[in-house]
Amino acid sequence: MCACGRFLDWCDAVGIPHLEDIEPVHVSAHVELLGNEWSAPTVKQHLAAVRMLFDWLVVGQIVSFNPAAAVRGPKHVVKVGKTPVLTGKEAAGLLKSIDTTTLVGLRDRALISCMVYSFARVSAVTGMQVKDYFPKGKRYWFRLHE
Repeated sequence: MCACGRFLDWCDAVGIPHLEDIEPVHVSAHVELLGNEWSAPTVKQHLAAVRMLFDWLVVGQIVSFNPAAAVRGPKHVVKVGKTPVLTGKEAAGLLKSIDTTTLVGLRDRALISCMVYSFARVSAVTGMQVKDYFPKGKRYWFRLHE
């Protein structure tokens, strides 16, 4: 079930039948209940969805204000990332596994090689042009536009 649907079902269950009757205290109570079941990032994501719903309703002049705008989500600080980093052998194995007999394979190998070498995002690498790969002294450089 989506976050907005869950929130609106909760409002209906506690006796708030109309959107105009929802106040920040109701959104806050719902966020607190979610905090008992879910992790902080999940609760923050649900709150963001409810905020966006009410922003849309305010723009459409269905409600006069956004009751979720003043509500703060739970604090969540990430100190150590969970994204795995490829080792040199894994990166080499990945690049060797790409079929380079086709144009698509060559393109994919070039994109992945560029991302692995430069730690660039997909959007930065796909936005590059030929002139963005250039020699400087004895080395070749990438110019990333982000």
